[in-house]
Amino acid sequence: MVVKVELAGMNTLSIEKAGQLKLIRLNRGKANAINQEMVHELHESFWQLQNDQTCKGVLLTGRENFFSAGLDVVELYRYSEDELLNFWRSFSALIRLMVGFPKPLISAINGHSPAGGCVLALCCDERIMAEGPFLIGLNEIQVGIVVPQPIFELYRFWLGDGLAYQMLLEGRMVDAHTARQIGLVSAASTQDQIETHALQRLEALAAFQPEVWSLSKQALRRQLLEQLNQDFEAAFGPAIKQWWQPESRAIMEGLITKLKK
Repeated sequence: MVVKVELAGMNTLSIEKAGQLKLIRLNRGKANAINQEMVHELHESFWQLQNDQTCKGVLLTGRENFFSAGLDVVELYRYSEDELLNFWRSFSALIRLMVGFPKPLISAINGHSPAGGCVLALCCDERIMAEGPFLIGLNEIQVGIVVPQPIFELYRFWLGDGLAYQMLLEGRMVDAHTARQIGLVSAASTQDQIETHALQRLEALAAFQPEVWSLSKQALRRQLLEQLNQDFEAAFGPAIKQWWQPESRAIMEGLITKLKK
């Protein structure tokens, strides 16, 4: 049985308990768009759960139709240069924390998961995606945003060099069955069964001897973590610089107009 855990000060997500497992549910607006507040709350939650001895594994999910629509471009577009820099530093730290999370971490992708939503899912050990019209992938190139090098490394970790290269430069999005075929997700599930399926998989991983499982995970991800820990300016500088270019701003303005309609 899943029981909600009351946490003070959480506005963009909720935490629920299923035995020794915890479920983090993204809960911000219609589409779970990622802003600075959500990044901060996710970081705090994963940090607490990492050190919670009663927690044996974590399930990350969203809501029906949207796991997360990615970065909240409407809000981020209004950020000052300092605010945008702080956002990317926070998002970078969240990615490192999630990739290095020592316990089993599975995402139940119960809706669309483009761009930043895809990034959150890629940090997990397994991804189970709902069947239907939902799409997943890094489509930043379509909206004038450069994918920072560490995020490409994360994409490449799961897809391999050639496919990650091709999908990123095309901004390609795929459904659950195609995503499963190419290794972007681990399994596909019906919308009404996805959380049950994901919790079963999480229980299976959490059943292994925790220290052995954790050390094995860290060893397998050592090179990826080294790539994610590279110098921030070198890794994220080009993406941040491009954000302020007139051509990219114009594309984002068009997207914002479309979203508001």
